[in-house]
Amino acid sequence: MNWLRKIRVFIWGEYKSTAEEEHLLRKIDWFVLSFCCLMYFTNYLDRANLSNAFVSGMREDLQMYGRELNIANTLFTVGYTVGMIPNNLALQVFKPRYYFPFCTMAWGLLTLGTYAVTTYKQIYAIRFFQGFFEASTFVGTHFILGSWYSGKELAKRTAIFTSSGLIGTLFSGFLQSAVFKGLSGKGGLAGWRWLFIIDAIITFPVALYGFIFFPDTPATTQAFYFDEKERQMSVMRLPPRPDTKLDWTVVKRVLGRWHFYMFGLLWGIAGEVESPPANNLFGQYLKASGWSVIESNRYPMGVSGVGVVATVVAASYVDQTGKHWHVGVAAGLVGIVSTVLVLVNRTPTVFAGYYLCGCVYMVQAAFFAWANVVTANDKEERSVVLASMNMISNATNAWWMVVFYGADTAPEFRLGMWAMLAVSIALIGWVSLVRWLQLREDKRVDLHGSGDESTSTDCGDHEEYGSKATRLDSLPPAVRCRSRDVSAF
Repeated sequence: MNWLRKIRVFIWGEYKSTAEEEHLLRKIDWFVLSFCCLMYFTNYLDRANLSNAFVSGMREDLQMYGRELNIANTLFTVGYTVGMIPNNLALQVFKPRYYFPFCTMAWGLLTLGTYAVTTYKQIYAIRFFQGFFEASTFVGTHFILGSWYSGKELAKRTAIFTSSGLIGTLFSGFLQSAVFKGLSGKGGLAGWRWLFIIDAIITFPVALYGFIFFPDTPATTQAFYFDEKERQMSVMRLPPRPDTKLDWTVVKRVLGRWHFYMFGLLWGIAGEVESPPANNLFGQYLKASGWSVIESNRYPMGVSGVGVVATVVAASYVDQTGKHWHVGVAAGLVGIVSTVLVLVNRTPTVFAGYYLCGCVYMVQAAFFAWANVVTANDKEERSVVLASMNMISNATNAWWMVVFYGADTAPEFRLGMWAMLAVSIALIGWVSLVRWLQLREDKRVDLHGSGDESTSTDCGDHEEYGSKATRLDSLPPAVRCRSRDVSAF
């Protein structure tokens, strides 16, 4: 049965050294990961519903024949971008067990309000504020996961989290198809309006679950399901970190290191490689090509399914090897091939291109785990870097979609496909540059010790897990060695 153990280790990681830690990790997975995944599931469910509603009658009912959908998505992105860093820093001021559920309840109420709109301008306002509150989820959860899990546990849990958003997108397509068939016309409401009502009903219990069960961070948790020994173990099982503060020195600490700039632009590029699946271009292609409403909602579900599988496999590879950058190169190659298939513009190749493009979702888990690892020794810098990654990506996406993927350019999206080809090539180059900077930083620390970055110590060969990047000179050598398998609390 050794092969079963190997499969389990590949999928979920090595067994812990004691039964007590294994039991604790299962609790963390259940209560931390479950809420984060449910929150992100409803986040994407409430986000993807606009595209599903658009191809299910909203376009005709609200006279959205131009670029109104693109503008609505852009305003959502603006709100999302504006809220990114404030929401992530708020998690260090307010208890996450209260702040996360509050934001979830807020966007659930806005989703509910969308069912009653009478003009697309009302959608513009709702989507802006919905984006602001939803900004708390993605980067906030990456910060929380980096606080609970070690470096060799992180990528898989990050993959499960990001996959829950893809499942939300997938489920939204299935739900809209079911609503269109079963509820259209009930109570005098169009099927697309019922979608927003049902999505809100799904969202509210998730917020309640968070208020009751989410445990904050290892250093602050008072969750009733952890005993005192488990609370101490949740802190002690992770490498110690310098006691950094949220003060004005954060500006120097963030801007004085390459992490902020390089990881921000890395995700800015990768976010546009994700543009075709993330913005449901396949659904718009089907709608503009004359496929039925049911088909336009159901066929794109397979893209999210491909993304889930690719994300989990890539994360398992990262946890086994530590080579986050390999995933970025692979995603760039996938983007090139899928773009060529779509540009051929034959039905079989277009289908193949869009389904293959779902694989590029794998960069989410890999890149955010990578940033968590490199910045682990400064929790405030980590918070800002994670937030800035998504902020830069969404700031780019705000105009990128309007310029390159206007709804009136469907079904071919030829200009957008050429842009996709360019960013796929750029991704490969940028990933290679970030990897070079990481290696250079580690080498400089090992050779020269202190300086602005860190203090060297002979820790053996731990090539990938943890750039030793952030002032460890206050820590003893043994702690500095452990810091390469990074996580913060």
